Amino acid sequence: MASLDTNIVLIALPTISRELRATSFFDLLWVLLGYQLVNGSLLVNFGRLSDMFGRVRLYTFGFAIFTVASALASLSQTGEQLIAFRLLQGVGSAFLFSNSGAIITDAFPENERGKALGINQVSIVIGTLMGLVLGGVLTGVAGWQSIFYVNIPIGIFATFWSHYQLKELAVIRRGQKIDVLGNVTFAGGLATILAAITLEAVALLQFDQFVLLLGSGIGLLAAFVFIEQRVKEPMLDLSLFRIRLFTAGTIASLFNSLARGAVTLVLTFYLQGPSMGLDALQAGIYLIPISVSIALLGPLSGHLSDKYGPRFFATSGLIVSSAGFLLLATVGRTITFWQLALPLSLVGAGIGLFQSPNRASVMNSAPPSARGIATGTTTTVFIAGASVSLGLAFFIMTRGVPIADLQNIFVGGTALSNAPWIGNFIDSIHTVYYVSTAFLLVGIIPSVLRGPPQSKGTAEIIDPLDD
Repeated sequence: MASLDTNIVLIALPTISRELRATSFFDLLWVLLGYQLVNGSLLVNFGRLSDMFGRVRLYTFGFAIFTVASALASLSQTGEQLIAFRLLQGVGSAFLFSNSGAIITDAFPENERGKALGINQVSIVIGTLMGLVLGGVLTGVAGWQSIFYVNIPIGIFATFWSHYQLKELAVIRRGQKIDVLGNVTFAGGLATILAAITLEAVALLQFDQFVLLLGSGIGLLAAFVFIEQRVKEPMLDLSLFRIRLFTAGTIASLFNSLARGAVTLVLTFYLQGPSMGLDALQAGIYLIPISVSIALLGPLSGHLSDKYGPRFFATSGLIVSSAGFLLLATVGRTITFWQLALPLSLVGAGIGLFQSPNRASVMNSAPPSARGIATGTTTTVFIAGASVSLGLAFFIMTRGVPIADLQNIFVGGTALSNAPWIGNFIDSIHTVYYVSTAFLLVGIIPSVLRGPPQSKGTAEIIDPLDD
C-alpha cells in the first residue's frame, strides 16, 4: 500500500490538475515529491525509535496514520490541502518502511532471510510499478479521489491485523533518550538537499536559491555527523559503517537506486509524450514486463542467496540491469509493446536478482539491537538515490526540451507531435539511460568487494549499541 502510493498519484496528476481548483505545476510536483521527501527524511529517525519503543507498535501506528491520511487526501478541495495530506501519508509510510524489514529479519533465521526479504521486496517494487496501471484504471473509472479511497479498507484491515497478529520479537532497550538534535539535523538536511536538487531540475529555483538550499542541507548533515560522534545515545551509531557487509551493501544499493530511480518517470514521459501519445492506462500496460520479471526472480534470488551467499546474485543483478538500460538507450521515436518488453524484462530481472540478496546481506550483518536503524538506513539510501535520480533526469531532459513543454507533458497536456524538439527529447532519454548504466557499473565494485558473509558471532562482537 505504501509503495503503491509512490506512483499511483503520478498517473492521476493530469486529472487532478483539471479538477482540483487553482492547482499549479508546483503544487502537482509537491503532491508527487513531497510524499517521497518526507518518507526518505524520517526513515532512519523512525528506525531508531522502533529499536527503542518496539517495532510492531510503530509499524501498526504507521498503518493507522497512512489510512487516516488517505481518507483526508480523498476529501481535498485545494492543491495545498492535498499536499499537506500527502506529507502526512509520507509520515505513515516512513513508519511502515522503517520496520517491515526489521520485523521480518527478527522472525526468520539467517538461512531463510533472503527468501523472506525477497518476497517482501517484491511486494514493495510491484506496488511501486503497478501503481501506474491501477492509478490509470481507478482515475478513469471512479475519479482521482478513488486512488486514495482504495487505501481505506486495506489500511483498516492491516491496522487491526498488525495489532493482533504480529508479535514483538526484538529485545527493546528501555530508558534510552531520544537524540533530538540528531533527528532534526538529519531529517532537515536530507529534505533540504533533495528539495534543492528536484526543484532546481524543473527550473523552480534560481541558481543562488539552489546554492543556498544545497549548502544549508550539506551544513545540516555535517552538523549531524558532528553530533552523532559526541552524543551518548545517537540516532544513528556511525560505527555500523565499520561492518564491511553493511557498508558495501548500502553503497551498492545507493548506486542501484541512482540508476533506476527515474526509469518509471522517464518512460512515462516517453510513452505519453509527443512521439508515442499513449494515454495513462496504455502507458501503464507497457510497463508490466518489469513487474513480472521482478516477481519471478525476487524470491528465487533471495532463496538461492540463502544457500550460496549474496555476492554472485547481487552482482549479476547489476550486470543484467545494465544490459536492459543499454537497450533502453536505443529507443526510437516510437516503439511497440513487445519491443519494449525485452529491455524492461532485463531491468526487472536485474532488480529482482539484486534487491533481495543485497538487503538480506545488509540486514544479516547488522546486530539485532540495530535492525530498526539498519532498515531505516538502507531504505533512506534507496529513496534518497531515487530522488536524486529524478532530479538528474529532469535536469538532463530540460537541456533539450523547453521546460514549459516538459511541464505540459507532465500534467497530461496535448502532445505536440510536430514539435521541433522531439529529436532532442529522444536524445535526452538516451542520455538518462546511459547515465543509469554508468551508475550500475560503478555499483558492481562495492557489490563484489563485500566479501563472504560474516559469522553470527561477528555481529554480536561488533554490536555498536552494546554498552
